[in-house]
Amino acid sequence: MYFDYMIEKETNTDTEEVTSFLKLPVYTRGGTYVGHVKNVFFDMDEKRVSSLLVTNTNPTIVEGTVDVAIPYRWVNAVGDIVILSHFPERVETKKKKEQTEEESTEIDVVE
Repeated sequence: MYFDYMIEKETNTDTEEVTSFLKLPVYTRGGTYVGHVKNVFFDMDEKRVSSLLVTNTNPTIVEGTVDVAIPYRWVNAVGDIVILSHFPERVETKKKKEQTEEESTEIDVVE
């Protein structure tokens, strides 16, 4: 499914294509690399971006380097990189002992 959405920046009336977010590196406000944007999720009722799916995550802050969905409200700035205004010190996954390797590709949502 392809979305040809434009995102209106809160600070002015400029718009930005959603595809420009893809592959952007994501950093915390303190300069720690989190990962890069793999996908953008939308709230179709509100007609706005709800979260960014971040992949290739930093193993020092994301256990198991799993993909995480970061609420868009945590995004502070977007340009050549994405800067987050908030991110937990450590994201831990909930693992089940019976979990198979195929099931381990689930996405963890950071809230």
